[in-house]
Amino acid sequence: MQANIDIQLAVDIPDLPTPEQFQLWVDTTLTQAQFESEHEPELTLRIVDEQEGRELNHTWRQKDYATNVLSFPFDAPPEVPIALLGDIIICANVVEKEASEQQKALESHWAHLVIHGVLHLLGYDHIDDEEAQQMENLEVHILKQLGYPNPY
Repeated sequence: MQANIDIQLAVDIPDLPTPEQFQLWVDTTLTQAQFESEHEPELTLRIVDEQEGRELNHTWRQKDYATNVLSFPFDAPPEVPIALLGDIIICANVVEKEASEQQKALESHWAHLVIHGVLHLLGYDHIDDEEAQQMENLEVHILKQLGYPNPY
């Protein structure tokens, strides 16, 4: 299954994943999570700087800092025949900083956060321990399919 991804780059930094990498990570996640739809799934993936990441996190989560990934699922009414999944916002500066601090390969960390964001759009969450374990297990499985190590 191939998703229609609107990639928005609101930051100009080196070492961003390619559109093909984003596409692979999203499509693999949809396949492994067994997402099914009569319509082509759509989502927006916006890569932002710390200022925009902080503003969005403050507005929507009342947290006054830039976080690595935010997901905004879209819940279409049943009579609307589209598979619009929602928006994923990733703060590039936070991704780079975390990868360095956690001694992870930058590409691997990007892959993990895209997968994490897509799973949130599909309804996965990590509010309680059982949900967190289910989501983490699926993330690890998808990353392994793509040749990346366990991030946990």
